[in-house]
Parts: sequence; structure tokens; C-alpha cells
Amino acid sequence: MYPAREHRVRILFFGDIVGSPGRKALAEVLPRWREAHQPDLIIANAENAAGGMGITPHVAEEIFSYGVQVITLGNHTFNKKEAVRLLEDNPRVLRPLNYPPGVPGHGYGVFSAAGVEVAVVSLMGRIFMDPIDDPFQQARTLVPLLRQRTPCILIDIHAEATSEKAAIAWMLDGQVSAVIGTHTHVATADARVLPAGTAFITDVGMVGPLNSILGVKQEIIVTRFLNWMPARFEVAGGPATVNAVLIEIQAATGLTEQIIHLQEVVNLTTTDL
Repeated sequence: MYPAREHRVRILFFGDIVGSPGRKALAEVLPRWREAHQPDLIIANAENAAGGMGITPHVAEEIFSYGVQVITLGNHTFNKKEAVRLLEDNPRVLRPLNYPPGVPGHGYGVFSAAGVEVAVVSLMGRIFMDPIDDPFQQARTLVPLLRQRTPCILIDIHAEATSEKAAIAWMLDGQVSAVIGTHTHVATADARVLPAGTAFITDVGMVGPLNSILGVKQEIIVTRFLNWMPARFEVAGGPATVNAVLIEIQAATGLTEQIIHLQEVVNLTTTDL
């Protein structure tokens, strides 16, 4: 059990949930981690949660039923047409802020966590990805506005290039509570608090099949590299890895005291998939 903590906010953030195996692994781990770590707010990136690519209202509700309170997305936000209705109807599902004007949904939201307001922002990088609006300028414009309401701000930067993620974090060091990297599905060993008080990790890692290539069956990806022919991606089976970070923030300042990477492997049966 954690000691009593006044004026602290504890956030549990899960990396990219991949398909049914990721959702089932989350369902198994989350109740235990919630009891052990006592988070005030639970967030998950779920842009790959429906069949390994995209999200639907049904899948979102399943993830919420496990205890997740906010969902962030990324470059596969609109792979399922049902996502448009989901984004229009549910403010707890956030698509990247830097999509062009007029795109359905919201890029940020402010949520209550143990009586403290926490702003959650979804951003997407542009290097080796779609050439959408500039995430740096969007963040520089939005963050001062959010700080007028709350200093507790978490950003999910969904990006391919580690340099782009790190640059966002260093630009915002001391202005936001955390900059959390997603998208590449491989957990990095660099979770730290930057000098001015912003937590950063290049990539949380995924919640999905362990014996896979980024969640996809290995043979499909290997063959794709060998012959460079189009192939239909399929989510792998077997045991699943669950990756998350636990962040503890000072409510008054919004600065982070610690960030801890959490990981567990879950053995799923055939009936779980």
C-alpha cells in the first residue's frame, strides 16, 4: 500500500492496445495494478485496439468497462468508419490535436482525478508519418491556455521518430507534467523526469502479443520484408505483454515527482483471443 498523499495525482498510462489479445491482457492486469498502485486517472492509447488497426464504439466501451477513463489515439484514428461517431459522441476519446481544422472529435480534454483537474492532450508526430499540422506549434499555443485552468497536463506524443518525441518533451519541460511517447510499440528504457519537472519516456511499449512483430504475426512481416508484396496484417496470438507508466504529480505545481515503467507478461488461452 502507498502512504497517504495529499496534493498528489497518480496517473497510470497504458501503451498502444493491440487487438483482442491486448484488450484481454488489459482486462486481466488492470484490476491488480489498480489495487497495487492506486491511480487517480487511468489512460490508454487504443488506436490499434479494434482488430489491430483503429477503434470502434464497441471496443472503446469494452476498454472503458475495464477501468480506463481516457483513450488517446494516433495515425490509425479513422481506419474504422465508426470512429467518426465515437469521436463526435464521447469526449473521453481523444484524436490527435494537430489534425486539420474541421476533423471530427477533440484533441484534448480536462478530467477530474481525485478532485484535481488533469488536462490530457493527444499529439501526433510528422516525421515518417502523415504530413498533418505542426505538433510543436499546436502544443506551444495550447499549453499556456490549459495552464490557466490547471498545471497538471499530460501529453501523448504518438510519433515514429525518437528525436521528435524528445524535442517535444524538452520544449515543454517545466510547462507540462508528462510527455509520453507511443506508436512504435517497443518499450524504451529511458523513463525519467527532465530537469524542470516534466516526466518523459520515448515509448511506453504496447499492450499486445509478445511473440509478434509490433503485434502482428511474425511470418507476415518477415515475408513482407523478403518479397515487398502487399499483405493483410493479422494480430498474433499467444502470451501478451502489458506495458504502462505510473506517474506521480504534484497537484499544485503540475511537476512530476517520479515516473515508473511497469511491465507484465500475461498467458492468454485460445479462448481469450
